[in-house]
Amino acid sequence: MARVFPQAAISSPYMSTERETFTVWMKSLVYQTNGLTVYNSNGEITYRVENYDKCSNEVHIMDLHGNILFTIRKKKLWLFGSWYVYRECGSFTSTEEAKPFVRVKRSSIRDGDWEVRDETNEVFWILRFDPKFAFQIIDIHGDIIAQVKPKQSSNGITLGEDVLTLEVKPRVDHSLVVALVTVYGLIKGVV
Repeated sequence: MARVFPQAAISSPYMSTERETFTVWMKSLVYQTNGLTVYNSNGEITYRVENYDKCSNEVHIMDLHGNILFTIRKKKLWLFGSWYVYRECGSFTSTEEAKPFVRVKRSSIRDGDWEVRDETNEVFWILRFDPKFAFQIIDIHGDIIAQVKPKQSSNGITLGEDVLTLEVKPRVDHSLVVALVTVYGLIKGVV
């Protein structure tokens, strides 16, 4: 999952050598549209998703400046669908022609969970905690890559169902993790 090994230098603005904590607000910044907004630990907007048509099969993950980082497309197959995540490389390419960077589909092994397979065929899992929007992303060894749970105040009060905490392990591409959070939101029908 675009992981950088400890001996390699981090050159991406979307990775850190330290654990990152984000706040995910399951609301769009644009009036009356679906989407989500991601804030860093300093309260600055880092990512946003605008879904202008809830029935749309395509959603874009953008940085603060509106640059598209990923495009997510739903492919309907039989009863269940798969979600394809395409990395944008500066110039717009039709996602019909491009190879997906990540594919997310319902797991045939783990009931209720989702299999994430990247372009190198490495497998990760999205494991749900409960019927609400809490889950973990784990690697094939069971190590937690990222975790999403309801955000709580310092007093332990949950801030609402649409405000979440996203914790990302060091040396993991947090923009890709945000893309997976978005896919999960699309699956749950909240984005």
